Amino acid sequence: QVQVAESGGGLVQAGGSLRLSCTASGLTYTMAWFRQAPGKEREGVSYISRSGGGTDYAHSVKGRFTISRDNAENTMYLQMNSLKPEDTAMYYCAAQATYNGFGWPLRQRDFPIWGQGTQVTVSS
Repeated sequence: QVQVAESGGGLVQAGGSLRLSCTASGLTYTMAWFRQAPGKEREGVSYISRSGGGTDYAHSVKGRFTISRDNAENTMYLQMNSLKPEDTAMYYCAAQATYNGFGWPLRQRDFPIWGQGTQVTVSS
């Protein structure tokens, strides 16, 4: 039973940067970051394939966020630069313990493993 846990959230001013980390207790396949702002649906932010060779991003974060992973450490990262107040949300790590097909936009049901979330707040 693989578990994941996020860290790295916090309060930052607009234009600043944060790096989120997600550490898994075992092998994972595709991993992803989701976020949910108050009053809004949870949305997919980015995903990364098992090898790290396949990635994609929501249009709203493309060019500002970078997803990566270190399989030796069972850790995924989300480097967030040029943060905007609109990025304020609870950010969740999600993973597949075995391969599951998925599409874009990312769907919660395609990722059986979830972390507890880490809050990112971007002030004006």
